[in-house]
Amino acid sequence: QVQLVESGGGLVQSGESLRLGCQASGFTLENYAVGWLRQAPNKEREGIACITRSEGRSAGSTFYADSVKGRFTISRDNAKNTVFLQMNSLEPDDTAEYFCVKMGSHYEYEIWGQGTRVSVSF
Repeated sequence: QVQLVESGGGLVQSGESLRLGCQASGFTLENYAVGWLRQAPNKEREGIACITRSEGRSAGSTFYADSVKGRFTISRDNAKNTVFLQMNSLEPDDTAEYFCVKMGSHYEYEIWGQGTRVSVSF
């Protein structure tokens, strides 16, 4: 079965860290670009990080939204068929449902995970 499964969400205090995981099954994740998006209550969905596929031009390049740049890091563990999002210095504004997505050749969203909830208290 082709799917993505997120893990690692939870409730933390401001300034703390979490690491989210996005594990693929049914396909090899390193062959595709992967993004992380988040959806907060009453806010628009926001793309926050992306990592390109592991081969080819610009392999393994990363991109971040300004809102998380310098605090979040996206990375791959190809042996685990997983993409991680390390989130440091978390703020209450980071509270949201976080989703990972497998991207197609034009960076369109092809497969979504089920989401994992991150809550940051003051």
